[in-house]
Amino acid sequence: MKCRFCQNKLKLIFADLGMSPLANSYVNNTESERGEVFFPLKTFVCKKCFLVQLGEVQSPKEIFKDYAYFSSFSPSWINHAEEYVNTLVKKFDLNEKNLVIEIASNDGYLLQFFKKKNIPVLGIEPAKNVAKNAIKKGIPTITKFFGSKLAKELKKSGKKVDVIIANNVLPHTPELVDFIKGLELLINANGIIIIQFSAYLVPLIKNGQFDHIYHEHFSYFSLTTIKQILEKFKLEIVDVEEINVHGGSLRLYIKKRGKTKKESKNLTKLLKKEKEFGITKKEKYEKFQNQILEKKINIWKFFSEAKKESKKIACYGAPAKGNTMLNYCQIGKDFINFTVDKNPAKQGKLLPGTHIPIFNPKKIYKYKPDYLVILPWNLKEEICEEMKIIRKWGGKFVVLTPKVKIF
Repeated sequence: MKCRFCQNKLKLIFADLGMSPLANSYVNNTESERGEVFFPLKTFVCKKCFLVQLGEVQSPKEIFKDYAYFSSFSPSWINHAEEYVNTLVKKFDLNEKNLVIEIASNDGYLLQFFKKKNIPVLGIEPAKNVAKNAIKKGIPTITKFFGSKLAKELKKSGKKVDVIIANNVLPHTPELVDFIKGLELLINANGIIIIQFSAYLVPLIKNGQFDHIYHEHFSYFSLTTIKQILEKFKLEIVDVEEINVHGGSLRLYIKKRGKTKKESKNLTKLLKKEKEFGITKKEKYEKFQNQILEKKINIWKFFSEAKKESKKIACYGAPAKGNTMLNYCQIGKDFINFTVDKNPAKQGKLLPGTHIPIFNPKKIYKYKPDYLVILPWNLKEEICEEMKIIRKWGGKFVVLTPKVKIF
């Protein structure tokens, strides 16, 4: 296996989570007796460019054919999206003369706020079942994968693109080099590219967030590494922000080389912070496996002790990160009766691997669990507020990351 950026041979293992099903391959009840396909979930780090990555075990065409993630089901994420749009419109003085393209536009959760301001938009979303929701909202959407080929097609059609937004998509593309090439081809000479991604390596390593690792996340970035990759295509980061969503994310503002006068203070500061953290030292990556093994032991300890005490346990949410967590820690129906999720596309199905059933959140009111484990721990404030009723029967919330916490 070679690095998908610099083609260096990959030998250094970052995290080996054993065999796992695809994190978003929810199982239909009628198929529960059939065997599932498990793939190795093993990430490597390149000793040359320090890109953390895993191999392509299944093509994106298969993974995103019938996608179960809809951005609009999280109120806090929608609020974040609206604030984000307001910030961008003000920062770059956007109006009806500009064209905004979002790559991996999902169900139109973000572009709807540009549309409300009469700013022309175009979504690119390969998952057809998700794109349908955006189209219903009146958001024009292309159901293709983005890369240099599509960028050339759009440019040839006369599209003049002032803003390209790519939220949480860069880690999802195995064709990393071609994706960045596409960005460089499509953006106007003075346009701005905004890339935001979670699974940012500094908090991931620092807090042992191994549940960010799953098969549709092909790459995991530090600022130091993504800067190198962009520079290869004559793109430069003009500013960067650390965002407190999804356990720690980065938002990059990118322009074509030579379109900015000096490096931003934020960029200089964060690159220095990464260097001090040891982001380019292989020892930092070598220790991660033991770190997650210790977490696994603590998680197992919580569930086994709760079981001994005959506690009733349910979960909230059916996110990909939760599936990585449960499968790696081997926590299944012996410990957890069910989970709940707002997304109707997940309700009535089973979690991949563990086959824990997924219900509507109303199920919590009837079951009255002693412990409600929040699998999307990055949304714990939102979920605690929504499910505060569990306090009436003495129920407690639990998060498993960055450490097991009962509250």
